[in-house]
Amino acid sequence: MKFVHMADMHFDTPFANLSSKNDFGKKRRLDQRQILKKIINYIKENKINYFFISGDLYENEYIRKTTIEYINELFKEIPETKIFITPGNHNPYINNSMYKNFNWNNNVKIFTSKIEKVETPELDIYGVGFDDFYCPSLNVENIKIEDKNKINILITHGALNASDKLQLQYNPMNKNNLNKLGFDYIALGHIHKPDYNTEQNQRIVYPGSTIAMGFDELGEHGFIVGN
Repeated sequence: MKFVHMADMHFDTPFANLSSKNDFGKKRRLDQRQILKKIINYIKENKINYFFISGDLYENEYIRKTTIEYINELFKEIPETKIFITPGNHNPYINNSMYKNFNWNNNVKIFTSKIEKVETPELDIYGVGFDDFYCPSLNVENIKIEDKNKINILITHGALNASDKLQLQYNPMNKNNLNKLGFDYIALGHIHKPDYNTEQNQRIVYPGSTIAMGFDELGEHGFIVGN
């Protein structure tokens, strides 16, 4: 199976500092749309089976319905690709959430704060997301893999090995405990710096923010392709 893993796009973020300088904020929001279109084109061209979005796809406070419609129309272009989205701390699954109130395309699965398993013939996908802007725990470390003979994927959003008081409010997870769960791949979001192939046989991966969200996010940005 082939997959694409991205996180932390933050659609419709205000880009406050840029917006104070001409229309750079607006241009950056258009960049977000263009980047997602490029990712969708990559998925089409390479016949990717699965698309994992590990939280903070958009900003709950600022998201426009037209932006969600744009995203969903792109999702319709890859009907054979199964799309799995977990809500993050910037777009939790709450009553006014676009996750809850928008009619998403039928190839889109949106997880809630209840740990859920989706079975496919070749793999099992577990997912859980935020139901508030702060989630001290989503009980990820208590997941029991039901069929270890299959490929098992976990998709969630949160802070790995968090130590400071703020990050402890964003679904803190212990790396050693996650490794013991036995997942073949853990698709994380929340930390905007990518973390992949930094150790042998790494299975816990942050793709980082899909594009730089500010001048403090220098370096490479993008998405992960897995096989």
